[in-house]
Amino acid sequence: MQRRRFLQSSLTGLLASQALPFSLSLHAAEGPINTRPIPSSGEALPIVGMGTSRTFDADSSEDSLSNLTAVMQAFFDGGGRLLDSSPMYGQAESRVGDVLSRIPDHPKPFAATKVWTEGRDAGISQMEESARRMGVDKFDLMQIHNLVDWRTHLKTLRDWKEQGKVRYIGITTSHQRYHEEVEAIMKHEPIDFVQFSYNIDNRAAEKRLLPLAGDKGIATLINRPYQRGALFRRVRDKELPPVAKDLGCDSWGQFFLKFIAGHPAVTCLIPASSRPHHMADNVGANFGPLPDERQRAQMLADFEAA
Repeated sequence: MQRRRFLQSSLTGLLASQALPFSLSLHAAEGPINTRPIPSSGEALPIVGMGTSRTFDADSSEDSLSNLTAVMQAFFDGGGRLLDSSPMYGQAESRVGDVLSRIPDHPKPFAATKVWTEGRDAGISQMEESARRMGVDKFDLMQIHNLVDWRTHLKTLRDWKEQGKVRYIGITTSHQRYHEEVEAIMKHEPIDFVQFSYNIDNRAAEKRLLPLAGDKGIATLINRPYQRGALFRRVRDKELPPVAKDLGCDSWGQFFLKFIAGHPAVTCLIPASSRPHHMADNVGANFGPLPDERQRAQMLADFEAA
């Protein structure tokens, strides 16, 4: 399995650097892919999705598109489905659309983005523009970004869901200061998804949001799983602990992702990367054992001792 992942990363990077068409079907690992159900429907999602904040906010030059195409191909090769973006992320939605058009016969992604503006009409216009930019006929998931004018947009999204214009609706935040308001919405509003930050060094969501999501049957998307790279700086030059081997982790990245995925209320993680070999490593966490409660405690102890 390690050799196959190495070959995948090497070949994907080579294809990106030489701007060659993708004619290879590479596989990140053998065995069943780890999935979690969306509580409101039972539809299964691979546990590792892909975010696009910063990483896909790039120009449309050939070099840029070739590199991002390699990132997307590595994501699909590792069983990834959920692509998360936002109009807040500059050119990210457009680059997602550009890249998907460059990959022939790509798997159908689970397309997710956000509305991030004030007012009903402005929200509708923005969501329609997002669909054009990403090249999708209908979004699987539309979220209200950082709760901006959420009451207005939630009414629109309910109507859109009833009309079949969107499959799932939700809210997002990347800031702990909004957790109380997010919790209130989760308690009183019919939403399918909630997105927030959670990782081995930022476990605030364990107190209220994750248990509430489990109780209310709300799917969770986890952003900032690497704390914007801070976790890697913490363990630089450190050896992986023994529990990593038990979980089939080949890297600290997979270690961090599997810690999160071990929580039963987590549905899907959305790490972002602009490097094909990093994306190939991320989706490697789609395979192999997930930690139980005892193993998660050991992972936390090992991280804190690093």
